[in-house]
Amino acid sequence: MTKRILDGVKILDLTRFFSGPQCTLFLAGLGAEVIKIDDPDVGDPTAFSPPFAGPHGVSFERRSRQDMGIAYLKRARSKKSTTLNLKSAEGRALFMRMVRRADVVVENFSAGVADRLGLGYDVLREVNPSLVYCSLTGYGSTGPARNLKAYDLMVQAAVGLMSITGQPDAGPTKAGSPLSDAIAGLFAAFGIVAALNYRQRTGQGQSVDVSMADCLLSLILDEPLDCYRELGLSFQQGNRIMRFSPFNAYQSADGWVTLGTASNDDWRTLLDVMGRSELKDDPDIMSIAWRLSNNAAVDQIVSAWTLSLTTAEIEQRMRSARIPCSPVRTIDDVLAWEQIAARNMAVSLWNPLAEAKMNVKAASFPLRFGNAEVGYDTPAPVPGAHTEEVLREMAGVDAAEFEWLRERRII
Repeated sequence: MTKRILDGVKILDLTRFFSGPQCTLFLAGLGAEVIKIDDPDVGDPTAFSPPFAGPHGVSFERRSRQDMGIAYLKRARSKKSTTLNLKSAEGRALFMRMVRRADVVVENFSAGVADRLGLGYDVLREVNPSLVYCSLTGYGSTGPARNLKAYDLMVQAAVGLMSITGQPDAGPTKAGSPLSDAIAGLFAAFGIVAALNYRQRTGQGQSVDVSMADCLLSLILDEPLDCYRELGLSFQQGNRIMRFSPFNAYQSADGWVTLGTASNDDWRTLLDVMGRSELKDDPDIMSIAWRLSNNAAVDQIVSAWTLSLTTAEIEQRMRSARIPCSPVRTIDDVLAWEQIAARNMAVSLWNPLAEAKMNVKAASFPLRFGNAEVGYDTPAPVPGAHTEEVLREMAGVDAAEFEWLRERRII
């Protein structure tokens, strides 16, 4: 069988909700053995939280004992599920036995919580000096905001994304999906893989400090936002970017399309396609600087043309001219798009309690390698399904100890 990128890497996953589980989902897709550890009384908060998917479809109410949370079914794929009470001395001692055989620990507690539980990096590295320890928080483990509680909405607001999203002069708008969580999960996975590479070369483990705010800001500041005021630009550019014109979403006869030109050569080609070749003699229209300062006039020219054609007609003409263009697809359109089908990027979720596929889609692993298998081989498990298997292998727990642990609600 083809080896997987992270074959043999054991990860203890203490994360909750989205950012942390997104990180470990990516690592599982690369072949790591990800072991979710949840409290035996509370469990994973998303496992039985709305919206649900079950034998009767999707709903906000749990309509059968087989209904499970959609978020859990997506984020727990290819992971093992164990229960362990880390607030008990016995649970922490058992966890330390597991840490000795682990490669990575990932947590997204609020800053300082892991240390208060006795599970911080300084403690764990005494048990396993080669351990890679990733801490994922809203604002990082240092700085005056480190103890603030954060959800995606607050992080998008805090680093300015909401102030630059939406149409000019509109109120603050967040991105349509929880970007700061998703991006931080990706950066955390990237940091862990980098730390594992470092360990392979040096033999040394280390900590990885991931801030949702830092990760989101690192992507936003590629744009020269601090120069917008001097350039006379609105911070909210809608569907535009400040370097190209035209570059926008335009209404067609039956929907919307996006198109844009990155150079005067592209603009000349677009003018020919639109039947407006005479404008190539206008020095203003042919000046990128003028177009950037007069986007409304440029958009009016393009819109007059797109409104006269269907989306499919526009897309066909743009493709022939090699001008970047895409219809604005709904999610239903995306799931029906042949490109997504060709790359098998949307798959049906399996509900382990219902023992059936749900009419709910999740994204497949997004990377492809030439000589390694990737992907989510197993569905989300029944919560706690792997407790005995994992503790037997990683902590040497025998049958008598299992009984003792169960009686005391440690597992």
